[in-house]
Amino acid sequence: MLTQTSGTAIKALLYLTLNGRHTPMSPREIAERIDASPTYLAKITRMLVKADILRSHRGAHGGVVLSRDPGQISLLQVVEACQGLLIGNYCEGIRGHADPVCAFHEAMAEAHEATVSVLSRWTVGRLAERPHALHNGEVCRMLFGNGCCGETAEAGSGGSASS
Repeated sequence: MLTQTSGTAIKALLYLTLNGRHTPMSPREIAERIDASPTYLAKITRMLVKADILRSHRGAHGGVVLSRDPGQISLLQVVEACQGLLIGNYCEGIRGHADPVCAFHEAMAEAHEATVSVLSRWTVGRLAERPHALHNGEVCRMLFGNGCCGETAEAGSGGSASS
């Protein structure tokens, strides 16, 4: 469903949200923290800057920062910045036509609408409210080996203050 690029972008944005979103951080530093390739993350941050999700700062203390409040950055915006528009034109007759369509195309149109709806409702800020939930005794994979959210896995297993 989501590409590796979109997943990595979301992880980087979550890291920035939880670790000083107002102080520029280099893509290399973020990549080290989220266990991603620095070159790959540099490509992703360029996409996010172009989409006005991140703002780039040049210079010795340069890097990237969130361009707006994380609660205003929907996952749909992130996915579309990385993957392009999510287009669900499975059948030309499904929208604006009374002609019947096959069941497959009707199901795909519903799946597209549901995906867009969910990704529109969820924001980076909402993800940051609960980044450390346990799943069957294991810490969520959003925590990378060194703790993407600024904590080690052991420290992050207790949930967040807003829980």
